[in-house]
Amino acid sequence: MQRPELAAWLRLLLTPGVGLDSARKLLAAFGLPEAVFAQPASAWQTVVGARAADALEQRPEDLEAQVDRTEAWLAEGPDRHILTLGDTLYPPDLLQMADPPVLLYVRGDVQALHHPRRLAIVGSRNPTPQGEANARQFAQALGQAGVCVVSGLALGVDGAAHDGAMLGGAPTVAVVGTGLDRVYPKRHLALAHRIGAQGAIVSEYPLGTPPLPAHFPQRNRIIAGLSQGTLVVEAAVQSGSLITARMAVEQGREVFAIPGSIHAPQSRGCHALIRQGAKLVESAQDILEDLRFVSPAPPDDGTEADAPHRANEDSLLKAMGHDPVSLDALQARTGLDTAHLQARLLELELSGDVARLPGGLLQRQGQG
Repeated sequence: MQRPELAAWLRLLLTPGVGLDSARKLLAAFGLPEAVFAQPASAWQTVVGARAADALEQRPEDLEAQVDRTEAWLAEGPDRHILTLGDTLYPPDLLQMADPPVLLYVRGDVQALHHPRRLAIVGSRNPTPQGEANARQFAQALGQAGVCVVSGLALGVDGAAHDGAMLGGAPTVAVVGTGLDRVYPKRHLALAHRIGAQGAIVSEYPLGTPPLPAHFPQRNRIIAGLSQGTLVVEAAVQSGSLITARMAVEQGREVFAIPGSIHAPQSRGCHALIRQGAKLVESAQDILEDLRFVSPAPPDDGTEADAPHRANEDSLLKAMGHDPVSLDALQARTGLDTAHLQARLLELELSGDVARLPGGLLQRQGQG
């Protein structure tokens, strides 16, 4: 993209008072941004009204600096891309949305956005240990079946889903709410580099954009739009994950939810989705079959989401059940003395069969 064309796109999107809806209307009426800015203000006014037309007459003060920054970012390597609505590499599924992004910044492999099998995995930023394990195990099993996992690079379920997909050998796509010259949260810097090397990171926000709260619900529509279905692992009733699920439904995509403990706040959003018609899933195979994705034989190395733990038949695990339980309640159920019980619990923690939760509670891990 030559500098004048890039400058026109950025001017259209950076002009205060001209939102995405007005930008799309102007592009539909006049064509490419350079043609938009060749029109008289009276022509703009007939399309977007007087206020937006007045705003368009003023070039944003930081436009040249932003063009310089964007050109420098693009020059950093062949894995940097800008896709506009008219670009042949623009994801066609996003064009079906009521409010597609006008411009996408992409770092990584653009072809990941066109992968034939794409599933969004979203959920709580503060999942239970079981929820985080489910996200990673489902994503790994789906990755082994050739599915590209789409998520939002957030803490918790998102990060586990990206990691699991790459462990499964598949690309993964992260849709973020900042400029691509930033990584948020910072602790996912190494994960972001891995995603850029094995998939793609995508944003509709200009370089330098900080992590503003309003951007994250907005980016969720892109997560849903890029995917043929959305899996919610854990979510509170009021959460961004449920926004993503709603947007998926609005776009005619399938929604799946993993059930959890009736006592866990992080499970209530999934249960609400199931009551509203989301499909309850217990394994990655449920999703593969529903979306008619062809999958290879289930792995035999214990990475499938519903693979039983080697200690499933342990009597202590049976006594724990699958809901969070206190040490006192567990001692009452088993009759074990404190020292013996603590020793067995430590063994199960080290093997990954039990996790400690806040408040001194314990919870069994896995589906067995």
